[in-house]
Amino acid sequence: MALMDNIYSGEFPSHPRIVFMGTPDYAVPSLEKLIEHGHTIQVVVTQPDRPKGRSKKLVPSPVKRAATRFGLEVLQPEKASDKAFCEVIGKISPDLLVVVAFGQVLKKDLLHIPRWGALNIHASLLPKYRGAAPIQWAIINDETKTGLSAMRMDEGLDTGPVLLQEEVPIGFEETAGKLHDRLALLSGDVLLKTIEGMRSGRLIEKPQESALATYAPKIDRSISFIKWNQSALTISALIRALDPWPGAITPVGGKKIKLFSSGVVDREGLDLSPGRVAGHSGKGLLVETGKGLILIRELQAPGKKRLAAADFLRGFPINDGTTLGF
Repeated sequence: MALMDNIYSGEFPSHPRIVFMGTPDYAVPSLEKLIEHGHTIQVVVTQPDRPKGRSKKLVPSPVKRAATRFGLEVLQPEKASDKAFCEVIGKISPDLLVVVAFGQVLKKDLLHIPRWGALNIHASLLPKYRGAAPIQWAIINDETKTGLSAMRMDEGLDTGPVLLQEEVPIGFEETAGKLHDRLALLSGDVLLKTIEGMRSGRLIEKPQESALATYAPKIDRSISFIKWNQSALTISALIRALDPWPGAITPVGGKKIKLFSSGVVDREGLDLSPGRVAGHSGKGLLVETGKGLILIRELQAPGKKRLAAADFLRGFPINDGTTLGF
């Protein structure tokens, strides 16, 4: 399907009026890129301030803080697709809605307001990993690559036609946190390329092949508990995917300990006792699995800071032969 069809007719403006929608840290580099390159941001839409910490003090989103720093107007609807909010956006009359990790499902009444629709930058190579947690699930599944997709939004779950994609390798032993930060920075560049491609008329929309779709649902804490009878590769992938949040967990001495920064020492070993501590090295804690040996470089006790293994073990000894898990 060509970029210019019956819905999005006419010439794309050289300086489109943009309503930017985003909430977490991930979205901030994209907003900053638009501003740095002189794009017209009419208003920034983000989630309402939320209570945080024990004090339950209301805290603004990272995108709100960034927008305020640049002197941009900020709107914070509870439900962005409600009729009243759609009327507000309708009066603003944007050319383009740019959505990066906003955090709400958007309905057609809002998506159809901008003359050139809504553009979303999704952190996967669609149609793979549609959904809320594409970065974590790509690592859980031990993928060697992922990417970014610029997509024109429709009412489905990341089902809209794709305008531009960029492949990104996943580093050896890379955590979700590190991949998140890399993709956040790259998202701004992909966003700029997409808008320029729309302006020049060079991009062609490509419908997704639904038969090839996979899904990346929101991370549930229930998947955090390590099953030591699985392979070292599988366990290490889970630990990296849940680093830094919510953290992979194993019970030790009646306490739920979080494990971070893992690596596979041996992939093939079979004559092992899953969950048994095989020893300590200068780099971390060695643990046997259903297949192979894993190295844990950082640990965290409940209510304590995340520590390098050597520092953690001084205050929370774990002897050789101890069996982790239930």
